Amino acid sequence: MRRLRVPDLGGAQATILHRPHATVQALVRQLSAIGLRAEAHWPDLPASALGADFVFFDMDMGHDEQFPWKPGQAPMPMIALIGSEAPGRVEWALGMGADAQLLKPVGDSGVYSALLIARTGFETRRALAAEIDGLRSRLSERQTVIRAVTILSAGQDDEAAYAELRRLAMSWRVTIEEAAARVVARGEGLNVRRRPS
Repeated sequence: MRRLRVPDLGGAQATILHRPHATVQALVRQLSAIGLRAEAHWPDLPASALGADFVFFDMDMGHDEQFPWKPGQAPMPMIALIGSEAPGRVEWALGMGADAQLLKPVGDSGVYSALLIARTGFETRRALAAEIDGLRSRLSERQTVIRAVTILSAGQDDEAAYAELRRLAMSWRVTIEEAAARVVARGEGLNVRRRPS
């Protein structure tokens, strides 16, 4: 099992999107004790919230228009403040991209673990998204190589066409994938010099 490094949260900025309430005061106290700076806003997040390290949001009264990003695309970890466990509200919080949750009323514990869970979940999700994008890009490049080999294979076998693609890449001083994209862009091998078979 991979051991996770516990991040240092001192000096981080937390934004709280919640109506004025004792919950906000208790949350600010706990965040200050941990070493975070906190500011509360209602009913909307200001543009400055984009620089926050964490956002706590009221799941009970929150709605999509309060956030300056699309649902599920928050640029920082999100922690839902839950008073009512109504299924529709839980579903909304998950759709907004909640990485952790904290039950209301907020007491003297729970904030630190919610911060760590949210940070870890957020970073894991971002790493997986980057990996998926990389795999999609590689798959697309492979399909482009196959299309280029198909274009170059007129009158020769696939091995000879692939060798021709490698030769073009070397002469153009680009990667095979870049050479394949050029061949495909030229369409059906127009203006591509082939070795006589």
